[in-house]
Amino acid sequence: MASDTAAAEGSSLVFHPMDQFIVKPLFGDGAVGMFTITNVTLWLFLAVLAVIGLMVIGTSRRAVVPTRSQSIAELAYGFVYKMIEDVTGKDGLVFFPYIMTLFMFIVFANFLGLIPMSFTTTSHFAVTVILAFAVFITVTVVGFVKNGAGFLGLFWVSSAPAALRPILAVIELISYFVRPVSHSIRLAGNVMAGHAVIKVFAGFAAITLVSPISIVAITAMYGLEILVAFIQAYVFTILTCVYLKDALHPSH
Repeated sequence: MASDTAAAEGSSLVFHPMDQFIVKPLFGDGAVGMFTITNVTLWLFLAVLAVIGLMVIGTSRRAVVPTRSQSIAELAYGFVYKMIEDVTGKDGLVFFPYIMTLFMFIVFANFLGLIPMSFTTTSHFAVTVILAFAVFITVTVVGFVKNGAGFLGLFWVSSAPAALRPILAVIELISYFVRPVSHSIRLAGNVMAGHAVIKVFAGFAAITLVSPISIVAITAMYGLEILVAFIQAYVFTILTCVYLKDALHPSH
């Protein structure tokens, strides 16, 4: 009986979907410190290199008949430019370099994370929180610099009944400071969940009887994750534009 139990335990499928998100030193096996070069560092650096490769090197030989890299860069440029113009108006176009960089970085970080054996940096809140707080601080500073005390009009719902305005002001103020939290969790949570599900299906693929089903499921999930990688970059960027619009035009 004991041998049967041991054999059953030995043959059981053991996999840990969350292991893929562990931060590890790139060199050696020591503890991770503030200045330790980790797998996160490597893949963040590769994402930056990928953006530079497409937007700088890929467009360095601009031609009337564009190359594939130039075409992709021009499509991305036009896509983000139109997004900013539609959401914030002409006033927001001055922030195009920042928002374009943000969009391209998240897109490449998401797509690089889909490479087998890679590391998905945008699945970590440490990365997405920094991006979200950078947007939050930028928007807040722009709001006060451009509008002065008039930026506080963002929290005062003048169209509401007078008795409700103080209550709504408190709610608006709380929701404003919650923005970086929801902004960061939305990106990291969606990316992490998708990768974890793929890992679960990959673990089940080791079972012979369900292997074909798992392979189909993994393929479908991988295709979905490709779509999610772009959509989450788009959502993060368009929310940045919405927040910027509030800073430029704070009146309700």
